[in-house]
This record gives sequence, structure tokens and C-alpha cells, in this order.
Amino acid sequence: MDDKKFNLLEEPWVCVMQENGEVKELSLIDALIHAHQYRRLSGELPTQDVAVLRLLLAVLQTVVYRYDADGNEDELVETEDAYERWEEIWNEGKLPEKPIREYLAKWKERFYLYDSDRPFYQVPKAVNGTKYTAAKLNGEISESNNKLRLFVNRARNKKKFLSDSEAARWLLYLNGFDDASAKPKQSGLPSPGTGWLGKLGLIYADGNNLFETLMLNLVLVNISDKECWDSPKPVWEAEKVKSAERTEIAVPSNQAELLTVQSRRILLEKEEQGVSGYYVLGGDFFPQKAADMEQMTVWNEYEPKGNAASYCLPRRHSPEKQMWRDFSNLIMSEQGNKTPGVLEWVAWLKTKKKIDEKKIICFKTAFVQYDGKKSAVEDIYGDYLEFHTDLLTANGKTLVKIIRDEIKKCEQAANIVNHLIEDLKKAEGNCSGKKTYYGKEEYFYQIDIPFRRWLKGLDPMGESDSDYYENIRNDWRIQAYRIAEKLGMNYVEQAGDKAFVGREIQEKKDGVERKVYYSSSSAFNIFKGLLKKCFEQ
Repeated sequence: MDDKKFNLLEEPWVCVMQENGEVKELSLIDALIHAHQYRRLSGELPTQDVAVLRLLLAVLQTVVYRYDADGNEDELVETEDAYERWEEIWNEGKLPEKPIREYLAKWKERFYLYDSDRPFYQVPKAVNGTKYTAAKLNGEISESNNKLRLFVNRARNKKKFLSDSEAARWLLYLNGFDDASAKPKQSGLPSPGTGWLGKLGLIYADGNNLFETLMLNLVLVNISDKECWDSPKPVWEAEKVKSAERTEIAVPSNQAELLTVQSRRILLEKEEQGVSGYYVLGGDFFPQKAADMEQMTVWNEYEPKGNAASYCLPRRHSPEKQMWRDFSNLIMSEQGNKTPGVLEWVAWLKTKKKIDEKKIICFKTAFVQYDGKKSAVEDIYGDYLEFHTDLLTANGKTLVKIIRDEIKKCEQAANIVNHLIEDLKKAEGNCSGKKTYYGKEEYFYQIDIPFRRWLKGLDPMGESDSDYYENIRNDWRIQAYRIAEKLGMNYVEQAGDKAFVGREIQEKKDGVERKVYYSSSSAFNIFKGLLKKCFEQ
């Protein structure tokens, strides 16, 4: 009896958004060869879309490295050939159908979601691992056996079972973003932590359609040394399925293998009504400080004590910060932080005029927030940022400095707003000493859209004289100042009569006890003075 069911190359499961905004499920092959016809991936969560995107990229990396656009076998070795092959596909405006179909036809047997011997992205021996229900597999719920969700978008059987297409998408998500709650079956093994994607500050380019998104993230060359990657080795081509849990491996030397790294050993539990749950064990992991092969993450530089050389580690995003506030970590800073590989790749494409018609590009982030022990998922986040690609090149050097300076001033202004609130609390008689940060948060919320609009409008290839730079700087500062001033006035009004009358408070500063009079009017005057000084410097 043939137990092979639901082949991902033939069955619809990849969620894409059509031009009219409707969502449609496609097979893996159709999602690739018709990518130019669809706006973007559009699954249940942005993190799920990243997981699916990386699978599509792994297929594409392998195909492009092994075949030319006509489908002839031609392994990429030279960087110039890689650039030319990328440009040829980009100019065609769609992915090459013949080599994609021929390659995937060879590996069709490895893409069955259900298979007693080798189910896709799964390990039959994972049946020995920790068992969870479908509500845990579903990233929209992420409900474990002992951590129930009060508010979920599914109930009863819809919560208990997943369709085959849903299970396929969540399988990829789980492999990349699983928390660290699964217990080992063998004692003494090291902890792999979360899934690989959960350790990253994920960032990727978002094109005008799915084809562009795939191509802009198809980093064919290691930009740092201008060398091709090693020959692709995606997980489905491996001779044997790994079953050993919590295995430390060397960092993959090729992109296809890295994009399909098996952070978990998983086995779906299939019943007549659908997928009811899964079994899981820890999978492959590797040292993060050696993982500069990863192209889709933000980095931070670390300097060890002593004479040891500095190194970079993936830098996870902060849910409290909008993406634009992290601009200095996206583009290499003066401190030496490593630029995300995908941004270096896009910068190179722009410098070499491979995408010279494309002035503005959107970069997106997607990440999971875990609890303190990383044993449960607390929330899912995503953000975006649009700017001229020339900001990534030498042409944008002056504007990048201006952007960084203005972000720093916004941070100062946010602190000034927050300081005003603290003074108003004292004027009201609230001397609990417990500091709040809602003023800072509100300021960043108020300037969020204006800053994004300002950033998107900056053109490094526009007027480049000093007057231009001064004008665009002043344009933003006027906006930022007015928003802060208005917010401060609102807080003063809300403080009411008690704060207007004010009060005298005994304070200790620099070891000296003194009485300080606080009122809303004096607090606002100090606020205005600090704000003016901030934006005039």
C-alpha cells in the first residue's frame, strides 16, 4: 500500500496574495514559476511567510547554481557568471520554468508531507520526542499542554485539527521559530535553544511582486569576499534523514543547506479529520558567532576581554522599537557592526546598475518574542522600512549620517517629553518615584509615520549641495519639534489644576538636600527650553 500523500510540488499549500488582494493557495512549483503574477506571500503570520520564503529561496538557489536559464546543467563557480545569470533572470521578469520543473521532478519523492520512510521536513523517529497538540503547532495559537490561550481565533475541532496545507506551512514555521520547551530524551545533551530563525534579527527585501522578492533575496555571492558559495545541499537531497537529537554541526557553507537547516526533529500526527498534533526533539544547531553565512539578519559587534578578536552575533529585534529607530544597525555603523547580507547584496546590485530603475525598496522584519526562559512564544511582530537603495551605497554616505543624527535627536526629544511627564507628576503630588515611559512611547508613536515619509523622500541622487542637505534636515526638525511641543502641551492640559498650582518637594541632588518647587507652567518652560536646545544643535 502506498502511504505517500500530499506532495508539496503538486498540492496547493503556499499562500500568496493576488493583485486584487485575495489570498490563494498554490503548489510549490506554481508559486515559483508564476511568482511574477502574485504580489507577495500571504500566510497566517509574517514569521510563517519568512519560513516559506526561505524554502522557496533554497529551491531557487539550487536551481540557479546548477542550471542556466535554458535548463542546461552548468554549475556556478565564477562570480561573474553568477552576476550574469542573476541579471538574465531579473531582466526576463519571471523565473525560468524549465530548470525549475526538471530539477523538482528529480526530487519529487522527497516532497511528500506524509511518507512512512521520509516525510518532508520530518523524522519518523521523532515519535520518541515530546508530544504536542495541533494548537501548539498552529503559530496563531501556540498553545502548549500547560499554557492555554484565553483568546484564540479558533474553537472546538478547528482548534484541534489542521488541514494538510496548514500543517505544511506551520511545519516550516515550527522548524524555524520553535521555542525551547521540548525536553530531551537523552540526558547530558546541550540545549539548542530556539529554532535558528528565532535567534535572528530577521530582515529581507520586499519587491513589487513575489518574483522580485525572491530575486532580491537570492544572494548568489558572498559579497564580503566576492566568491560563490559552495555547491547547494538542501536538506531534501541528504542521503539519510538525521534522527539524533540536539546535534551540534558546522555552519553550512552553502545557502541552500543553511536555508533548510533542521533545527528540530518533527513528526506530524495525521488523523482522518486532519493533523491533530506533532512530536518534536531538538535538532541541528551551530555557534552563532561563526554564522556569518546567514544573509537575513541584523548583527552586533562584540569585543571580548583581553586580546581576543571581536566578532559579530545576530542581533534580535526589540518589540519596543520601530524598525527605523534601528537604522544604524541596518547600515554598517562607525562601530563596525556587520551589515545584513541581503542589504549588502541589494547595494551591490544597485552599484552595478543591475536594478538602476528601482529607486526605492522596502525591507521587512519578522520576529518572535519569547518569554524569559524562551520556553513559550509570547507574541509575533513585523515591521517595514522603505528608502532609496542609494542610501546603501557610497552615494548615500552624507544622507546616512544625517539620518543617524536625526534619529539620535528623536531619542533625545522622546526623553525630554518623558521628563516633562515626571515633572508634572511631581507638580500633582505624585512622588511615588516609580518612573514611567509612556511619554517616550507616545512621542515615537506620533512621529512614526512622519519619519517614514521623510525617510522615503530622501534621494541621494537629487540635489547634492549643502543647501539641499540643510533643507531636508530642517524640514524634519520642524516636524519633530512641533509634534513634541504639541504632545507636551496636551500633557500639561491633562495635568489639571493641582499641577497648575504646584507644590514644593524636598529632593536630594549631588548629596545636598533642597526644596524644589514644581508646577505645570515651570515644567513646560523647562521642557520648551530643552526641546529648543535639542533641535537647534
